[in-house]
Amino acid sequence: MNTSFQRRDMLRFAAAGTLAWAGGSQAQSGWPTKPVTMVVPFPAGGGTDAFARPLSAQFSKVAGQTLVIDNRGGAGGTLGAGIAARGQPDGYMLFMGAVHHAIAPSVYPRLDYDIEKDFVPLMLLANVPQVVVVNPKRVTATTLQNFVAEVKKNPGRMNYASAGAGTSHHLAGELFKIQTGTFITHIPYRGAGPALQDLISGNVDVMFDGLGSSAQHIKGGRIKALMVAGSKRNAAFPDVPCAAEVGLPDYTVTTWYGLWAPKGTPAEVQAKIIEDMKKALATDELKAIWAANGSDIPDVTTAAYGGFVSSEIKRWSGVVKASGAKLE
Repeated sequence: MNTSFQRRDMLRFAAAGTLAWAGGSQAQSGWPTKPVTMVVPFPAGGGTDAFARPLSAQFSKVAGQTLVIDNRGGAGGTLGAGIAARGQPDGYMLFMGAVHHAIAPSVYPRLDYDIEKDFVPLMLLANVPQVVVVNPKRVTATTLQNFVAEVKKNPGRMNYASAGAGTSHHLAGELFKIQTGTFITHIPYRGAGPALQDLISGNVDVMFDGLGSSAQHIKGGRIKALMVAGSKRNAAFPDVPCAAEVGLPDYTVTTWYGLWAPKGTPAEVQAKIIEDMKKALATDELKAIWAANGSDIPDVTTAAYGGFVSSEIKRWSGVVKASGAKLE
């Protein structure tokens, strides 16, 4: 065999192999090259969905690949979290959790995941105040003060719906009972969506909900807001008094939503996810939706976000202990 031809063939094959390797490397760093799944650990129609669905649409435009929402409700959001924690750490599995996941370690004795060890924190997505909403056909009170007086007259007669035991809805209700000296029966659901639907349909009296999921129903008159948590009124609902105005200065409860990826997700992929998410959040469409839902757009990412989650875990541990909240 002619050695010059043999040498040329070897060089050609070597060059082809180098190009193939370079192409594969480029494809890996060129995330995303296929649809991305984001686990939302609650049924459709809840507060998380109110932000996840529009975020998915805008992110898909920015990233050039579809962001698929995978609703996995159950166990106060911990079922979906466990599923996401076991996902492949390649950037194609994301997890959109909430304040509930900072509460869960204090309420659930055995979790099959650790929110601080099994995930990498990416970014805080939204932050909305909690709101006390009632079914106007079941509750005659039109002010928070009248509502408290009505509950005190008939302790235990009224009930409140939550997204499940150990969620912020549950703890917000228990904190409200402590600070007002009232008793309202807790009815847990498999997510904020089903709970809210039962409130609207008149099967329960009250809910301590995140403003994001209640907003459209308050505006539509299907439920009535008596108070927003915190020390100031919300710009989206300027006529609804804040907790400090009605004698509950320490009732500060917010529902926040954040993004994680399974531990081991490459750093360059994490950076690209955050970059594309920020671009999506900067669109006029999402700015308008966030504002309508009573939320700002936080700028808290990576280590700062991880530190925030750690502080929330400690904070809610104290609330759980003080309220005596437990699984039912």
